[in-house]
Amino acid sequence: MSKFSDWFHRTFDDWFFRSMIGPAQTGGAVQGCDEYAREQWKRDLENRKRYTREQRALKRAERDSRRVA
Repeated sequence: MSKFSDWFHRTFDDWFFRSMIGPAQTGGAVQGCDEYAREQWKRDLENRKRYTREQRALKRAERDSRRVA
């Protein structure tokens, strides 16, 4: 096989397969885990959301302070 053919198959065979099975699903992603792992996943998710909210609030406050000044 040529280098192009190797690259093509490494790239698009996997892409084609993933496109056939559809997008990644997150619903029930921790369904098979034990209770401790589920709770840790929920805490981690909430921490990530909290961090995002805090960053948004900081940016908003910075914009508002520039607007007032």
